[in-house]
Amino acid sequence: MALSKSGFSLDRFARIYRVMTDSKPWRAALDYCPMLVAVAMPWSTTAVLLIWVLWLFAIFPRLDRSFADALRHPVSMSALAMVGVAILGVFWADGPWWPRIAAIGPTIKLLFLPLLFYHFQRSERANWVFIGFAASCTVLLAYSYVVYVYPTWRFTSAHGFDTTGVPVRNAIDQNQEFALCAFGLAASTIGMFHQRRYVAALTLVGLAASFLANIAFVAFARTSLLYCVVLSLLFAWKFFSRRTATIVLMLLAISASAVWATSAYLRERVEHIALEYQQYRDTNRPTSAGQRLQYWSSSVEWIRQAPLIGHGTGSTKRLFNEAAAGKEGAWAQQIGNPHNQVLYIAIEWGSLGCIILFGMWLCHYQFFRADGLTAWIGTIVVVQNVLSSMLNSHLFDFAEGWIYVAGVGVAAGSVSRRETPQKDLLPAPSRSATQQ
Repeated sequence: MALSKSGFSLDRFARIYRVMTDSKPWRAALDYCPMLVAVAMPWSTTAVLLIWVLWLFAIFPRLDRSFADALRHPVSMSALAMVGVAILGVFWADGPWWPRIAAIGPTIKLLFLPLLFYHFQRSERANWVFIGFAASCTVLLAYSYVVYVYPTWRFTSAHGFDTTGVPVRNAIDQNQEFALCAFGLAASTIGMFHQRRYVAALTLVGLAASFLANIAFVAFARTSLLYCVVLSLLFAWKFFSRRTATIVLMLLAISASAVWATSAYLRERVEHIALEYQQYRDTNRPTSAGQRLQYWSSSVEWIRQAPLIGHGTGSTKRLFNEAAAGKEGAWAQQIGNPHNQVLYIAIEWGSLGCIILFGMWLCHYQFFRADGLTAWIGTIVVVQNVLSSMLNSHLFDFAEGWIYVAGVGVAAGSVSRRETPQKDLLPAPSRSATQQ
């Protein structure tokens, strides 16, 4: 059907569109965009969202029938189930419709996980994403040390418990990113030592140590203490024989003791938890620890009222706002979540939501039991999110949530496409190999 005198038709447009979307630059954009997201993640929320929109525009024309197989995979289905329960929960929630619909928003990012899984089953450039993230965090690390010495060079003003060693956003986000880099680099280092690339290995050892030192001495979020300890144990178990793992853990314990003894800042941050609890208990002062305990206590009561399917999507914010009404000071602060991912989901979707949440975490963790650096990256992303979500709502928060989606989606797709772990980027030796 002709649309103009020039003879331009829908068929001609379709042919041009097919050629354009099958071009090399278009295909390259599918890899460049996730890499750029990883680079932007430590710095900007706006850039992350903009690049994801561009990536959606690029990938949709490239979807084929095999995308259905990716959707049916447990890695994808478990994430889609979380979005599904959020949509269904709108219908049994109370209150106006718009707040209920808007509350689906934190789960929407999980829709990207099947797309990333599908794409990186076909792409050999998953390492671009991981290297881009590590490089960007390295720049942020250097900037963190600079603003620690020169606080006026900070992008934004410090607030709350954040120190001048946090150039952008907050210490929780920065610790999350730096810990991932440290443990990812640690696994890369082992592979390099086995390949006798000693200079590169020692360089990465120093960089990993710098990330951990920044957490301990410059900007420490107490949540990071939980997952750093567990990831250290998991790292020793994963990559070393029993005897070597024991030695490594002893060295880590000695190092941790030395850090504790030399970092007054770290000791103050940890010991202050007891003081915060005492002030909350004796004077009802809204300290950080005290507020969390109050949020958790209120959450448990609401969960008891609707234990099976919860109060519905968007109910968490409504219930906390109602509880804050008539109060003064920090207790009157309106919040959107109880600073615990499990309680958040149990309030809104009850036992049903918790089953889906733990099922997703378990499914993703089990998928990364293979050897290799990519599988290890997927493992630490999942474990870190599970543990940090015990003290925050990190699956639904912006930075931590997108790190989870991108980390799991890219790593799972890459692991799925590889026939053998030996093809992995900078392959870390398997536990069995180190025992020989």
